Amino acid sequence: MKARYFIAALILIICILTFMSCTDSERELVDEIPSATEQVTETPSSRTIVISAAGDCTFATDEYAGQVMSFVEAESMYGTSYFMQNVRYIFENDDLTIVNFEGTLSENGERADKSFAFRGKPSYANILTSSSVEAACLSNNHSHDYGEISYTDTYDILESNGITTYDSSHIKYYEVNGIRVGLVGINYLNDVDKTKLDSAMAEVKAGSPDIIIVSIHWGIEKATEPNEEQIEAGHRAIDLGADLVLGTHPHVLQGIEQYNGGVIAYSLGNFCFGGNDSPADMDTIIYRQAFTIDAAGNKTTDITVVPCTISSDYMNGLNNYQPTPATGEKHDSIVKKMESYNQALGGIQINYD
Repeated sequence: MKARYFIAALILIICILTFMSCTDSERELVDEIPSATEQVTETPSSRTIVISAAGDCTFATDEYAGQVMSFVEAESMYGTSYFMQNVRYIFENDDLTIVNFEGTLSENGERADKSFAFRGKPSYANILTSSSVEAACLSNNHSHDYGEISYTDTYDILESNGITTYDSSHIKYYEVNGIRVGLVGINYLNDVDKTKLDSAMAEVKAGSPDIIIVSIHWGIEKATEPNEEQIEAGHRAIDLGADLVLGTHPHVLQGIEQYNGGVIAYSLGNFCFGGNDSPADMDTIIYRQAFTIDAAGNKTTDITVVPCTISSDYMNGLNNYQPTPATGEKHDSIVKKMESYNQALGGIQINYD
């Protein structure tokens, strides 16, 4: 009987020791596994940036133009906050707003010998800063309207007001939400500048951006379809690594194309445009694209177009230099126009606000 108790006790002791041994091993294994907090630190979650883009912003009126109310007169009557007040809420609800700044802000230089030349007051930079516009491209055919000094003044004034200002000579980066955006501008109407696309793309990629945006001034005024040069240059920019190409110069809208993983908006039209008080076509858009980059670096995008008019008084045929989201029949007509243009370029899927 005692032998049986002894054997039973021995077996119990062996089981306890084995259990204790297994528990210690499990504790050692748990110690080697990183905590949830450590895993989040080592594997960052996805990041998203929302970018808005608008077309030609010309904060001036040609000195020889006879207008019902010039841009300068509008500013003196209503102040700088007047111009973008109807679209400010859209720009405030993104991470980066980009415009084509077509003209100069300067008190220096002589007027170039051309049909239209634009020079606004340096204080007009406040139109952008008060409207949550963070970046402006100077790659266009009006950035030197009052000589080289007017271009230099404009660049310095915008930069000093916190506007990221770029062109082919000034490749820039804008960082937000942990995403680094490279900004390139090319004036394809200039025979020298148009040759800089490849070198500018190489330069911007050297800065290791997550997203590359190329603004190109190109095409034919009033043309609603991109020409062969635009298509070739747009495709070239995407093939070289651009995620988005923003086109300007035609002063009217053109279609949007999806190509080789990137997007080309061939013409954004006019926007806050002081160059004409009664243009025949006052339709425009705000182009918005959300980029999401996951932990592995993969990108997904979502595109939204906001149909707008360049004037809140478009029904009377007057440009009051106050871009405004379109409503009702006007909204629907711009959507129909854009869908027709886009279909001719392959039928990209976009949303409309």
